[in-house]
Amino acid sequence: MKNIFSILMFLMSAQVLAVIETYEFETQAQEQLYTEIIHELRCPKCQNQTIAESNAGLSEDLRFIVYQKVMDGESKRSILRYMQERYGDFVLYDPPVKPANYFLWFAPLIVFVIILVIVLAKVGRRKVTPEE
Repeated sequence: MKNIFSILMFLMSAQVLAVIETYEFETQAQEQLYTEIIHELRCPKCQNQTIAESNAGLSEDLRFIVYQKVMDGESKRSILRYMQERYGDFVLYDPPVKPANYFLWFAPLIVFVIILVIVLAKVGRRKVTPEE
């Protein structure tokens, strides 16, 4: 039992070894802008996490690029546009509505309508017979 407990504690403590990035900002506004931006960008490698949540090397690089651009005084729009030009619309958690992204925006609605039509067709075909 002690061995299992020791192994469990060792595995749980492995997260302590993770590198935590700390960046110094000149103003609170810069730090807030940095935080907003890294929570709006999707990790191109992980695909289901923001770069703030991801531990992938690419996310670390992207966070550093965002930090540099914030410190250079660039605006949020400018930084997001740079990332979009470099990594495509997918890097944005809220991609723009344009023909290339119609599938991303409207596929869930289309699937829902198809399922609704199928369910209504099945329910409409059922015959109700009174039980005696």
